[in-house]
Amino acid sequence: MQLNFVTLFNSNYLSRGLVMYESLQKHCPDFHLYVIAFDDITYNYFQKFPQKNLTAVSLTQFEDEKLLSIKPTRSAGEYCWSSTAATVLYCLTTFKLPHCVYVDADMCFYANPQLLFDEWGDKSVLITEHRYTPQYDQSELSGTYCVQFVGFKNDKDGLAAVNYWKDSCIEWCYARAEDGKFGDQKYLDDWPTRFNNVHLLQHLGGGIAPWNMQQYDFKKENGQLIGTEKVSGKAFTSVFFHFHGLKMFTDNISSLTGETYEMNPSVLDLFYKPYVADLLRVSEVIHANTGHSFNANGATNNSPLKPLNFLSLLRWYFYDIRQSLKNLNGQKTASRIKHHHYIKF
Repeated sequence: MQLNFVTLFNSNYLSRGLVMYESLQKHCPDFHLYVIAFDDITYNYFQKFPQKNLTAVSLTQFEDEKLLSIKPTRSAGEYCWSSTAATVLYCLTTFKLPHCVYVDADMCFYANPQLLFDEWGDKSVLITEHRYTPQYDQSELSGTYCVQFVGFKNDKDGLAAVNYWKDSCIEWCYARAEDGKFGDQKYLDDWPTRFNNVHLLQHLGGGIAPWNMQQYDFKKENGQLIGTEKVSGKAFTSVFFHFHGLKMFTDNISSLTGETYEMNPSVLDLFYKPYVADLLRVSEVIHANTGHSFNANGATNNSPLKPLNFLSLLRWYFYDIRQSLKNLNGQKTASRIKHHHYIKF
């Protein structure tokens, strides 16, 4: 069965989107990824350099009157959030898909997501919990469920949910908490009771992220990344990791999570180091193909990227926290920098 995914990003996330796409190519034998390109640079890149199993959709093709009417009232980030549900609905209706799963561009797959589809079964809607580690619980603000891997079948119940989500985000979708809402995400909180045939993903390998990675140990076994839940001892295959908050800087310093999340060495070595290496590699490919240079957060600049020396990966280490904060002109308290992770390469 072909697995259908949709994501959205502009050139700021082009390298991330390509790394995510490559991970699907590696681990998913039969898939199609639809990319809603949120600027001309992104759309033109895929037109000039088409990718197997990927369809790029321009804003001109995607945007409808309702989206265009609210676009001036939203920031760039808020408009992306406002459009998430619409990307799924667009793909279901335009391409007549039996199902479609929205995925964030800053994710990477490590096993075949068919495992998650098998669990989804014949239900109409699939949602994933944040599974917050208790000390990082932000569910009251950000919601119980994470808009990172949200699936809909092209049936009565699936369409009811995605249409409700789209209409709700058109009406209100801002980067602030207000009346029990926050962006596009808090709308999902009551879906298990609001809609029929909603499945809450149970597989722990679907949704590993900075806010829950403390609950697991990881190891590489027979080419797969195997996680173990510390409390229960339950082993699971790592299907995808959500690299939310990762930022990189022109002086070769990477801020891994953007927050003060605790990280164990296995997460650093098995997920973050290879992922940042892939971002650097893909950024070089983009530069070679287009002549455009992107810093690691995506923004264009005029100077070419330095060639990636893979031997330098052997010298990865945690950069001195206070020095890195000084270099980045940041002012943090000691309590804030306790688990703030920087890497220099």
